[in-house]
Amino acid sequence: MSDVYAVQLDDGRTVAVKARPDATGRTRSCTEAQLLLAEQGFWCARPLTPAIVEDGRAVHAEEWVPGGVIMLGDGPDVASAFAQLFADVMARLQHIRVRPPLPNPSWVGWDHDGPTAWPPAAFLDERDSSTLPSFIEDVAHRVRHRLRAADLPSVIGHADWETQNLRWSGRRIHVVHDWDSLAYQPEAALVGAASGAFASNAVPTLAPIASSRAFLEAYQSGRGRSFDDAETEVAWAASLYPATHNARGQCLFEQPPVAVTALQDQADERLSLAGA
Repeated sequence: MSDVYAVQLDDGRTVAVKARPDATGRTRSCTEAQLLLAEQGFWCARPLTPAIVEDGRAVHAEEWVPGGVIMLGDGPDVASAFAQLFADVMARLQHIRVRPPLPNPSWVGWDHDGPTAWPPAAFLDERDSSTLPSFIEDVAHRVRHRLRAADLPSVIGHADWETQNLRWSGRRIHVVHDWDSLAYQPEAALVGAASGAFASNAVPTLAPIASSRAFLEAYQSGRGRSFDDAETEVAWAASLYPATHNARGQCLFEQPPVAVTALQDQADERLSLAGA
């Protein structure tokens, strides 16, 4: 997780300084992509420095962009608004050439090399997992198997497309935050993950199935092309993986089981749609 500081400079400007763990240098790619998006006029803070990585820590400064409000709700209309904007940013990112920001964030890290359902994460792995319901790990394994079997090219995309990271002015976007969370996965998988997670705010959740469907339809309309059957299955599979990650965390830290309950209610139908 990032530490974020507001700093007032001698010339009167207020900037944000972000510091976060980074053992691989992936933050450099994220910051480069963010800068190129800002130069295109996309609604994100413009980085003012490159990411400096030293002793496993990455630091950079960017514009401070206050204001805007969170768009709450998990209905199809909110899903469509989030999806249309996601189509815009994915179209822009396809023309940006930076080194892939690997490894991927853990909540979309189904491509890790180990045998476990989720990639290693010390803050979770050190917890007592004896109370973790077995269905959560089972769903994660089935989803991971389906996603790893996909033969689709990877692209760069925002992997934390959640309510908490976007600020709006009415129905117009004001700013998108959290560019540390770029990932390198198939387009359909990134869209699917966003379709399940978009409604997450203070507490991570899984959107209703009808809203995920509306998200996928609005995204394809925005991109001007339809997913084929394989891409559609990958999208539905990826919609579940962040939810398993969040449900696991809610159990291990004894938090309200919001994602757990949603996963329990929806997993069977989503797995069927995913061919998993």
